[in-house]
Amino acid sequence: MTHTRTLRLDSGKTTNVMHVVGTELIVNINRSAPPQSKYFSVNGSPKVCYHIDPQPVDFAPRSPVPLVVNTVLLITLNEASQFENESKLSVQYYGEDLKKGDLKKAVLHITAVEISLDVDADRDGQVEKNNPKKGSWAWGPNGHGAILLVNCDSERTWWKKPDTEQDQISKVSDLKDMSQMKVRTRGPAKLPEGYALTMHISKGDAESARVFRDKSINTDGVHNTIKYLFSAFIQHYPLVLSSKDLSKEVPYLGGAAEMNFYVEGLRFPDKDFDGLITIHLSLLEPIVPGYPKTPIFTDTVVFRIAPWIMTPNTLRPIEVFVCSTKDNNQFLKEMTKLVQSNNLKLKVCYEYMNRGDRWMQDELEFGYIDSPHQRFPVVLDSPRDRGLKDFPYDVLLGPDFGYVTRMPEDGEVGSLDSFGNLEVSPPVVVNGKNYPLGRVLIGVAFPTAVQGRNMAQVVQDFLWAQKVQDPIALFSDWLAVGHVDEFMTFVPAPDRKGFRLLLASPDAGYKLFKGLQNDGHGQAKMFEGMESAEPITVDKILNNESLQDENIYVQSCIDWNRDLLKRELGLDDEDIIDVPILFKLVTGEDGEKLEEKRALAYYPDMVNMIVLGKSLGVPKPFGPQVNGRCVLEAEMCSLMEGLGLTCTFIDDFASYHQQMGEVHCGSNVRREPFDFKWWNLE
Repeated sequence: MTHTRTLRLDSGKTTNVMHVVGTELIVNINRSAPPQSKYFSVNGSPKVCYHIDPQPVDFAPRSPVPLVVNTVLLITLNEASQFENESKLSVQYYGEDLKKGDLKKAVLHITAVEISLDVDADRDGQVEKNNPKKGSWAWGPNGHGAILLVNCDSERTWWKKPDTEQDQISKVSDLKDMSQMKVRTRGPAKLPEGYALTMHISKGDAESARVFRDKSINTDGVHNTIKYLFSAFIQHYPLVLSSKDLSKEVPYLGGAAEMNFYVEGLRFPDKDFDGLITIHLSLLEPIVPGYPKTPIFTDTVVFRIAPWIMTPNTLRPIEVFVCSTKDNNQFLKEMTKLVQSNNLKLKVCYEYMNRGDRWMQDELEFGYIDSPHQRFPVVLDSPRDRGLKDFPYDVLLGPDFGYVTRMPEDGEVGSLDSFGNLEVSPPVVVNGKNYPLGRVLIGVAFPTAVQGRNMAQVVQDFLWAQKVQDPIALFSDWLAVGHVDEFMTFVPAPDRKGFRLLLASPDAGYKLFKGLQNDGHGQAKMFEGMESAEPITVDKILNNESLQDENIYVQSCIDWNRDLLKRELGLDDEDIIDVPILFKLVTGEDGEKLEEKRALAYYPDMVNMIVLGKSLGVPKPFGPQVNGRCVLEAEMCSLMEGLGLTCTFIDDFASYHQQMGEVHCGSNVRREPFDFKWWNLE
């Protein structure tokens, strides 16, 4: 829609006026006419385009036509002026008797300029000129609107802090994390006296974004930055808009010129922030000396802050993270062999950094942010803050590696705030709705009258606000530790939906053990030959009625989640594999007093695995031996072989299982981002 501006004419005077090419000036001819006026005529210089509404039947330029009450003159110029007051238009008024001569004349001297505030509204990585949709934002492959990254990495490697906490640009590498914005102008060498260009932002948006200017001059579309590469960047990239400066004049350079600006996101979408940022550029006009200038033209652009995106097990692994502690040498040795056999990087967090905290999965979750011009990994730091609390910030934060966290205001955190309780599904289609980035999964308390444990609301709010991985709340409070990774995981598959959901299943466990008993292996022993566990026969396990009751309860909890996952992820039973796992109920977790009994895995929990492409690192279950082979390992391999997956069994019994965790709890994997671009979501 054409931008219009109402203009006053003063009969008997000459008025100097600025006009922005692409807009329209509207003049009410009757309102500006002398009292005796009955007719008028219009005369304009060659560059001035005008027409009268309503158009007189016999209208001709310079010829008098009758003046009626609602006569409007519409004026446009299609190109910028080369000098001030270059174009002219006059309106001559006449009385009743045209032969008696003219009444007063109103004259306009017009200076035309081209002004546009431009962004990458079509999302192709280039800042196009004057995209008509740049002032709004729409999702989808046919959508529009610019994208902004939260600049949450750190160009510093020493005394580092996120770039969002620095109000200056000190390295050219920081610019690639920002979105480019251009002010393009064309016109005379300078604006008429008193006119000014001003960039401005609302106070609310300034809390979430800020703007820097590139002071190098780009004229006629040519931009030379090489001479600045070894200069002091601070002085060449001054801060323009921030929470301290909501409005600032920007220079008009004259002729055909461009000014480059860099827009920086400061915070992610959240409960109180929808992620949209609006920036304006206005041309201000002096009206009367001593009074404020008023805007006569405003151009607007809209950005959306890129969401934080989690990566599921089905994406290609890049590097694996584990901790080294005084008692996990065997675990670390076996994990190292597994990672190296898959040609991946292994990063070990040693005890001086982890301070005895071995739960790498619980401390952090890997994700990334993406835009048409840049993407980089971002670690979400959990609020648990135990021994590993400094690792995400001190070790991971750096150039092109971002950091974000959410902490409850009261500082109170519980077991469900650890990120073993935060997972994400592979891409799914549910009732015709596509989730190409999967869906986030978190564990919460069952919705009953009894007060249970929940993930901190600030973390939940953050996850829901990202929008692109619509979260699902599962019931995990029945577990002693309370993490969803204790009863479920995803593995890649060559068929169906491209993955399988693995669920821990006491029913499958009892079925397996009863089959052993029926085949005459009731005296085969769990944990045989182990120093850290008392061996127990299959018969004794099956005869333990209390244990059976506990597992009936556990199976009902898992089945509740099974039904929810089938419904929310669009799964069929064929998409789910039941893994034989038994549980036991306990009354406390890590010193925490629990009012009710909650569940722990009876033997190493095989679903709590690490997934490295087609290679699975599975907790070694130490099950009953038949013909020299662990039947639990054999069953797990049989379940996975049909998917083309291989199982490597990791001994985590003493160092993790007996401390209420497994392989997945003690490791973490950074993965490749999705190929799918989040802004193409319908």
